[in-house]
Amino acid sequence: MVGVAYAEDMIIGEWKTSDGDTVVINHCGDGYCGTIEEGEYAGRQIGKLTGSGGSYTGQLTDPDDNQTYDGTGAVQGNSLILKGCLMKIFCQSQVWTRR
Repeated sequence: MVGVAYAEDMIIGEWKTSDGDTVVINHCGDGYCGTIEEGEYAGRQIGKLTGSGGSYTGQLTDPDDNQTYDGTGAVQGNSLILKGCLMKIFCQSQVWTRR
């Protein structure tokens, strides 16, 4: 029997945040978790998303105030566009770049 190789999902890897920190996104449970690797909040998990093919939904945590928000992520080329919302009304976005 021949084994089948599966490509990693687009979101997997190292990302540079808009603040200059490095976040590593990897598999966790049934989704993907982002953990700050370098910077002031190193070691802190800041999100868990599910999805595939460049489109994701889940929870994002702002490391400055430790508040968690409903969020989305979209991979477009070497960019990860994240959007976190409070009550689906008050939203903020960031664009991260692949390292």
